[in-house]
Amino acid sequence: MIRDNGPIFQAFVASMFTWGVTALGAAVVFFLPPHSKKLLDVSLGFAAGVMTAASFWSLLAPAIEISEATMGALAFIPVAVGFAAGSAFVCLADRIMPELVFF
Repeated sequence: MIRDNGPIFQAFVASMFTWGVTALGAAVVFFLPPHSKKLLDVSLGFAAGVMTAASFWSLLAPAIEISEATMGALAFIPVAVGFAAGSAFVCLADRIMPELVFF
């Protein structure tokens, strides 16, 4: 059904789907108790799992596959160095940002 349409219509349908799911997730805050620690714990755990899965399947696995063509058995080294550098950057930014005043 959607394959028979052009790429612009397909992109529009995909955008509307992601908008709808985002709006549905955002609307949940209007129906749940405002200070539920258990809900916050579950939400943060779910978000951490989603981000971990996204970082592996969308970033780390393709990087290892690309690196295998040139590095062979040591393909994990540039990926591990990049992952460590990114982690260090996020840690450093987390320590510096609270000290900065933007207004």
